[in-house]
Amino acid sequence: MGKKIATLITNLFEDVEFTEPAEAFKEAGHQVITIDKHAGNEVTGKKGATVKIDKAIDEVNPADFDALLIPGGFSPDLLREDDRFGQFAKEFIQEGKPVFAICHGPQVFIDTDLLKGVDITGFKSIRNDLKNAGANYKDEEVVVSNNIVTSRFPDDIPAFNREALKLLAK
Repeated sequence: MGKKIATLITNLFEDVEFTEPAEAFKEAGHQVITIDKHAGNEVTGKKGATVKIDKAIDEVNPADFDALLIPGGFSPDLLREDDRFGQFAKEFIQEGKPVFAICHGPQVFIDTDLLKGVDITGFKSIRNDLKNAGANYKDEEVVVSNNIVTSRFPDDIPAFNREALKLLAK
């Protein structure tokens, strides 16, 4: 049975870091729901892809979803400005639900206070931020730490999708 995947996304996301995982999840029978500050808006990726926002952050509850996806680009940094997005992500981590973040995506987790001792990767420029949050940064194409799957950049997407789909199959 397909899972319902919340996706935190706003303008300047890294196009393929949303489109490729979303496509892989949909092909596997899962539903991908996009979430930003306002429902119905269209957000634009760094390379021009557009995505319609399904739900506003105020309209959603983590309990209604099975997993979380956070694509990279500048989107995660913009989302971090609003504590509601970090709180939303925090509940997935606390509940042990699958969480997928690529490139700059793990930035959303930094303020959750839940990264201490967690193995994680992400784009090199956020390495020290993740370490300062207590994470064990690894420079690897994909890192799986309990319920959290992370990758560094677009070239890692095949490994990222493979590991994310394994968690969704459980």
